[in-house]
Amino acid sequence: QVQLVESGGGLVQPGGSLRLACTASRNIFVISAMGWYRQAPGKQRELVAQITTGGSLNYADSVQGRFTISRDNAKNTVYLQMNSLKPEDTAVYYCNAQSPIFQLNSWGPGTQVTVSS
Repeated sequence: QVQLVESGGGLVQPGGSLRLACTASRNIFVISAMGWYRQAPGKQRELVAQITTGGSLNYADSVQGRFTISRDNAKNTVYLQMNSLKPEDTAVYYCNAQSPIFQLNSWGPGTQVTVSS
């Protein structure tokens, strides 16, 4: 397995921006898709954005055009740039590393994002 640690969450006003970072304990980007998920109170955890080993990007419809996922292989870090934030983006955001071939499915502890005036 691999350890993942998220950072960058916080309180921001509607329309503002935040950048989340997820640092892995070792380089797994060549074998693992990396994803950002979120879970709001009383709701199921949902996929927000994903970057595959080949670099393909996938986004939830609700964040398309506002959020951008990227990775820095040298730093073992995946980022989620969140712009034009809305109150409905409020949730705990989790980083995930997933590789069915290598039986890898690791989660970070999560970071709180609150969008409120």
